Amino acid sequence: MESPRIDLLFPLHGHEIPLDHGYALYAALSHALESATDPWLHTREDVGLHLIRGSYRGKGRLALSPASRIAIRLPVTLVHKFLLLAGQQLTLGTDPLRLGIPQPQALQPAPALYAHLVTTRNGQDESRFDTEMAHQLAELAIRGSPQRGPRRSFTIKDRKVVAHTLLVSELTAEESIRLQEHGLGGRRKLGCGVFVPWQTR
Repeated sequence: MESPRIDLLFPLHGHEIPLDHGYALYAALSHALESATDPWLHTREDVGLHLIRGSYRGKGRLALSPASRIAIRLPVTLVHKFLLLAGQQLTLGTDPLRLGIPQPQALQPAPALYAHLVTTRNGQDESRFDTEMAHQLAELAIRGSPQRGPRRSFTIKDRKVVAHTLLVSELTAEESIRLQEHGLGGRRKLGCGVFVPWQTR
């Protein structure tokens, strides 16, 4: 039986970070948590990262607020591995961040869920994206209604990747939790395909 998933939220102490920070965040966490002989985070398919929220300052920069968090979606059985991050300093690009003491947060069902970035192969083809989302929802036995939003892009090293926002509505409570636990598309550890309740995002 799979371990239930939760969000583990770390308070942040810092000023600004890049708006496009998914890859840098994953790299910083991997550097802090892994060793040369145990690259365990890279092998996990059940861990996702939320993109950090803040206020857009222009020129590709995001200002942090007292409410900004690093939030990690993970099985309860992995919480102990991430507790090592408490009090550590990470660097996103050239921007230092210090992490506080984390708080666990249970996933809450909601009739509509939103993901800011969702990727698939050939995601620039909107019809193929829609078909793939419908297929993945069916595989999860979710009969909600997906609505593709604007095209977005993010950077992995020097490569631009196409993504879309996605809203899935008309969900039952069970479907809502299932979608939050499993997500859609790829690159979960770069902040993609991680869903949150629409009304509280």
